[in-house]
Amino acid sequence: MEEKGKERWSAAIGNLSEMTSNLESLQKLLVKKAVFVDDDTFAKASLTSEQARTIKVLEQRVQTLERELDNAISAAAHARTEKRQAEAAQKAAELRAQEVIRELENTTRVFELHMEELRAKQEEISKRDKEIKLLEAIIQTLGGKGSHSTDE
Repeated sequence: MEEKGKERWSAAIGNLSEMTSNLESLQKLLVKKAVFVDDDTFAKASLTSEQARTIKVLEQRVQTLERELDNAISAAAHARTEKRQAEAAQKAAELRAQEVIRELENTTRVFELHMEELRAKQEEISKRDKEIKLLEAIIQTLGGKGSHSTDE
C-alpha cells in the first residue's frame, strides 16, 4: 500500500512540475509573442494539451501495471517451485511410510513365527514333562512293589 501511495505522490509531483514548466513556457511565449487566438483555436489547443497529459498519465499507469504483472509472474513461478518441492517432500514421506509399514509387517511375521516356535517347544516340554511324571509314577509303583516284596 505504501508503494502505491509513493507512486501517486511521485506522479502528482511530476504533474505539478510539468504544469509549472508549461506555465513558464506559456508565460515566456506570451511575453515574447503576444498572440491572440479565437476561442475555437484556444479550445483545440487546450484539448490537445489535456490529451497529452492524459496520455502521459496512462503511460505511467501502463508502466505500473507492467511492474505489477512482472511481480505477479515472479510470485507465481516461486509458488510453483515451492509446490513442486512440497510434492516431492510429500512423496518421499509417503515412500518412507510405506517402507516403515513393510518393516513392521516383516517384524510382525517374524514375531508370529517365533511365537509359533515357542508354543511348539512349550507343547513339547509339556509332553515330555507328562512323560517324565508318568515314568516317575511307574518307577515309584515298581519301586514300591519291589520294596514290598523284599520286606515280605
